[in-house]
Amino acid sequence: MAGGTMKQAIFRASTALAVLGMAIPAGAQTDRAPAVQTEPAAQMDAAKAAALAEAMRASELWIEGQRRYRNIPAISAAVALGDRTVWAKGFGATDRRQDKPATPETIYSICSISKLFTAVALMQQWEQGKVALDAPITQYLPWARLADDPRESVPITLRGALTHSAGLPREADFPYWTGPDFTFPSQEQVRATIGSQSPLYPASTTWQYSNLGLTLVGETVEAVSGRPYADYVTANIIEPLGLSDTRPGIPAELYGKQMAVGWGALEADGTRPELKLFDPAGIAPAAGFSASVADLAKFASWTFRLARTGQREVLRPSTLREMERVHYVSPDWETNWGLGFAVRNIGGTTVVGHGGSCPGYRSMLMLAPAEEMGVAIAMNAMDDPGRLAEGIAALIKARGEAKPFDAVEGVDLAEFAGVYDGQPWSGEFMFVPWAGGLTWIDPDAGAPADKMSRLKPLGGDRFRVISPSGEEREEVVFERDRAGKIHTVRQHSNTSRRLRPL
Repeated sequence: MAGGTMKQAIFRASTALAVLGMAIPAGAQTDRAPAVQTEPAAQMDAAKAAALAEAMRASELWIEGQRRYRNIPAISAAVALGDRTVWAKGFGATDRRQDKPATPETIYSICSISKLFTAVALMQQWEQGKVALDAPITQYLPWARLADDPRESVPITLRGALTHSAGLPREADFPYWTGPDFTFPSQEQVRATIGSQSPLYPASTTWQYSNLGLTLVGETVEAVSGRPYADYVTANIIEPLGLSDTRPGIPAELYGKQMAVGWGALEADGTRPELKLFDPAGIAPAAGFSASVADLAKFASWTFRLARTGQREVLRPSTLREMERVHYVSPDWETNWGLGFAVRNIGGTTVVGHGGSCPGYRSMLMLAPAEEMGVAIAMNAMDDPGRLAEGIAALIKARGEAKPFDAVEGVDLAEFAGVYDGQPWSGEFMFVPWAGGLTWIDPDAGAPADKMSRLKPLGGDRFRVISPSGEEREEVVFERDRAGKIHTVRQHSNTSRRLRPL
């Protein structure tokens, strides 16, 4: 993140990425499962690909529901597994007139995900022996000397800046998160005013998220490489990774075209205010990048490939491992940080990545290195992309763990799938095909895979509810109209009307 408060957590403990329970073949697609071949391994791959297809179809329906209920103008999302982007989709519209569809290639401000690129750039200099992570930062930036502080402290270092433990102020001393203009300082202004800012805390004593800190890391890259920061990261990270829609800045010429326009937080009347486009200027290393989720998924796959192959590509694999391990733990043991990466241990598995929050845009990149799975989310409104990333991961996990029901002759699950009326108790809900049966998806649910019940086909139009714990419960009957089409579902002697197919 960049602006906002730390109440908007980088990650939340309910994230399901770390315990996915399903490995999908690299070539899996979501529009159709591969043809089943005769070899058992090929059959297994086809089954996993089909499972992924069901999970992603449920994800699409849920995300679109979240978008509509939350009045989010546009969302783009992608899932990477190993070397492939196995699913990517856009939802809603990206321009002010709301008629330009969002796609995986739509460009958004990714704000603090920028910090991952800045960290990679610095670690390239570290590999070359040009910087030492524990040397005082003033060794590389003599001008970056804060006002005198009477408290005893170890030096402010690059490691401290990368882990947000250097005690630095959260921001350069300018009100750039204040609207309506969001005026960011130039590089020269940041340099000229840092000497009047005092540390918030002695170094290495307190975790304090700091955009100023990562701005100084970017300044260090520029100083030791001898090249302007934007030129350096473009030539040494963006272009080698083939990230054609990623920039260390905001492409104003694409605003309202390929780049989504920005909207503010949800008002009480359900609307969102229009926000002006901002220029990150001198804060670009911390919060200035723009990108598509298609590119973020490629970035995720690069990290997985680097670790798996052991071959240098932009970084050495050992350097990436060093970045993704914990380098700082806050005194309350609640916050862990690597070198640029946020780090969580969830269910015994490491989850790393970063979130972003800038005026008009929110984003999230979450990676489970051991599972080689990443989820990228970007939106053009001030809402919660982490919840969407968690929901996608949870649906993949739930579908991967679901034991398929035996097929029942004559039962076509697509006949029963659809959107049903939940009024007055809830809004619309959906039945979707799920592991040989059906399951419920509530488009307004914050956690779509939480305590999922299933419907087991019994034959004809009859199904049995299977509870989340596997207990067989009541019978559910779908009813048809005179034309033979499903028009209601009956449960506990009450009915819900089918509104439309999926």
